[in-house]
Amino acid sequence: MKVNEKYLNFYYETIGEVPEPVIDPKKTALLIVDMQNQFVLRDSPEAEAFKAAGEWERWIPFHDRLDEIVIPNNEKLLAAFRKYNMPVTYARIACEREDGEDRSPVQKSDGWNGIFLPAKNPETQIIDQLTPIKNEMVFDKTTDSVTTGTNYLTILRFMGIERVIVTGIVTDQCVACSVRGLADAGFKVIVCEDACAAGNMELHDAELKIMSVIYCDVLSTDETIALIRWYDCNGCWRYGCSLDG
Repeated sequence: MKVNEKYLNFYYETIGEVPEPVIDPKKTALLIVDMQNQFVLRDSPEAEAFKAAGEWERWIPFHDRLDEIVIPNNEKLLAAFRKYNMPVTYARIACEREDGEDRSPVQKSDGWNGIFLPAKNPETQIIDQLTPIKNEMVFDKTTDSVTTGTNYLTILRFMGIERVIVTGIVTDQCVACSVRGLADAGFKVIVCEDACAAGNMELHDAELKIMSVIYCDVLSTDETIALIRWYDCNGCWRYGCSLDG
């Protein structure tokens, strides 16, 4: 498989081709990162604070990408995983204490990374379009990476998972930290580039270029779903070969 030149970084620009990832449905999980009301909705407390501070205009492209590209592609991936009974997991920023004392130092800091989201608050919940259903697990974190301070890695190993497909926000922070944590722990990772977003496209593309090949394969949503179909259609799996049937 040729690496998308857009995400081919200095270290691997002469590599040519890399092995095409194989998605074994029994050993592959979906991880949706931080697709929460606070960060996604245009009328969330965070959005209203941006508007009050006169900063909303620069966040509009981010929200346009979420509404027009990222959410629909996450819905497509969810539909594929649910159709084939593949494991779905979520990471969300949430503290257990109502005073937030259990947050990491980064989340207690000033600025955009200072985040206070008690677990039960409405803004902490996963957006309606991606609401978890039965047997889909949500992992609360007070750090950027879902692999830090949670039992996420242990659960993946208990379930026999070897590969994780990662989506969500923001690409250059919680998504990237989770990808690196998974890769360092020995998991194979695919990032669906059109199911993620950063504050702007420059940050998004730069982070994917840094991570590509080293920590993950960077694919589109359609390319990822096609790999599920390929595995299915080649007789390795008991279900039908079409996600549309």
